[in-house]
Amino acid sequence: MQRNDKYAKISLVAKEYIFPFILITSLFFMWGGARAVMDVLNKHFQLSMGVTKTHSALMQAVVYGAYFLMALPAGMMIRKMGTRMGIIIGLLLFGCGSLLFLPVGNNTVFEYVLFPLFIIGCGLVILETAANPYVTLLGDPRTAAGRLNLAQSFNGLGSITGVLLGGQFFFNESNGGEAADISIPYSIIGIIVLCVALCFIKVKLPELILSPKEPTRTHSSNKLGKYFYFGFIALICYEIAEISINTFFINYMTDDGFLTPNAASLLLSIGGLGLFMLGRFGGSALMRRIASEKILLACAIGTVITMTCAMLPLGIFSKYAVILCYIFESIMFPTIFALSISRLGNLTERASSILMMSVVGGAVGPLAMGWVGDNFSISAAFAVPLCGFIVVLAFAWYTVAKQHSSN
Repeated sequence: MQRNDKYAKISLVAKEYIFPFILITSLFFMWGGARAVMDVLNKHFQLSMGVTKTHSALMQAVVYGAYFLMALPAGMMIRKMGTRMGIIIGLLLFGCGSLLFLPVGNNTVFEYVLFPLFIIGCGLVILETAANPYVTLLGDPRTAAGRLNLAQSFNGLGSITGVLLGGQFFFNESNGGEAADISIPYSIIGIIVLCVALCFIKVKLPELILSPKEPTRTHSSNKLGKYFYFGFIALICYEIAEISINTFFINYMTDDGFLTPNAASLLLSIGGLGLFMLGRFGGSALMRRIASEKILLACAIGTVITMTCAMLPLGIFSKYAVILCYIFESIMFPTIFALSISRLGNLTERASSILMMSVVGGAVGPLAMGWVGDNFSISAAFAVPLCGFIVVLAFAWYTVAKQHSSN
């Protein structure tokens, strides 16, 4: 199971790139928080506006739909203008989209929130398209998956913060039952993001560009192989699973009276997303000694088992299974991402843009899960993430077998 000793001595981040790594990692924290707030808003709008689960999932559809529409244009822009300018433009869209919530206030028309969320989604996809491949280049290629997992750990920390603060704001019982003013948290987010954009305007990042002479896995200058597209499909299915679980976690914990919305939001932030963050830190450390594809396989098996338990009438054990799933799913996105673009040489930037389109799964999954939840039960709706994790399991199994046959 263990790699050779020489792998254990490799630093995750090259010394000359520590500061750029810290700066880029701050972005992972911010977009983690921005996306996580929506998981609280779903239940909030269901309670304050009386919308259905399927209707509330339109928020995820709008944000993650923006990822699908903007991923390739974002990649083209970053290749032309550079990582730093891509990050600045992404931050400006993120910040301005947040400030567009000012006219919304506590308006009771649900559709008013969709346009600002779409603008935020456009900014986030540019940030992720720039940051994910950039992090993989800040050190030895053999530790790229571990390095991306470390950066994504702060994405988990941002998610915890977003759900924790959002839950306390929107489910605060001291507001006398009145709907909370949604413009307040988003205005604060917008101001912070625009300040960070000013920092990136002042700071220069090293532009790391892969040489066009670097060999590719497909031995072609313009084609991506079948393995890459298998990874792309696995990422779509992972996003379907992850975002669906996050979107309806509070519903799963509250619909049968097990918890109040406020308590469920606390459990999501401290319990589920806490395990998610710890899983990424732990996975990053383990990948210095154990092949990332083997860790991915073990975690994929764990997610399939826990999602099966979530669908069964096991009482409190079903609730524990959903929480436990977070630690298994934690390493999946960065690991699949890094494995899919490894050894692609001059195709890496193009491949990264395509992979970012996979986040469209976050638009499809919640709508499907919301429909099943509305028409059957929230427990039955966990069939949606279960199917997604089965595809990830197939990709992990294939990757391990592929590596074994090549050795």
